[in-house]
Amino acid sequence: MAVSFDLFGTLVTVDRSTEPATAVGSALADRGVTVPDGFERAYRTPHHDDAPTAERPLAEHVRAALASCGVDAPAGTVADAVLAAFTDGTAVRTRDGAQEALAVAAARGPVGVCSNCRVRGLVAWALRESALAPSVFETVVASVDCGWRKPDRRAFAAVADGLGVGVADLVHVGDDPATDGGVTDAGGTFVHVGPDSSAPLPERLEGHAWD
Repeated sequence: MAVSFDLFGTLVTVDRSTEPATAVGSALADRGVTVPDGFERAYRTPHHDDAPTAERPLAEHVRAALASCGVDAPAGTVADAVLAAFTDGTAVRTRDGAQEALAVAAARGPVGVCSNCRVRGLVAWALRESALAPSVFETVVASVDCGWRKPDRRAFAAVADGLGVGVADLVHVGDDPATDGGVTDAGGTFVHVGPDSSAPLPERLEGHAWD
């Protein structure tokens, strides 16, 4: 048996920007990129015909949005600006009981992270900024890196593979049944630990039938 955890909302919480286009535009301008008048509208417009659960780096979307407005920006500069837009001045708070829950899981098998995230580097940054010990995780899978978002079974297959098990032997812990709960369709087991859960995070895991 192996256990994967969702990150944002399950192990940690962060303050999400209510105006991401503005934040990205500001970070681009700070790096010398011309931000056209129509950028915020272009940011909100799809520029790629991807499958519903396919994950494309947000930086690629931002470059396409700029290009649609006639601005050609270096890929590295855009990627750096996108990451800064979601990290600068942002606090990471470790959820109460998260460290204890990881200890409960680690006593039963390998532990990993499986997180939906479009910003390359954001998951690693959040883990570094948290109070969680990085050594507990045998694998960390972000959708931006594996190419698929939960509830797609390929996201769960990626973390299961990193933990050395099949999806049937994976327990996934998360706060969102619509995405994290997709592990059941892939053959694994879902443990819901959302804000409305009746018991603290470690107790929810201790009460689970692991065997």
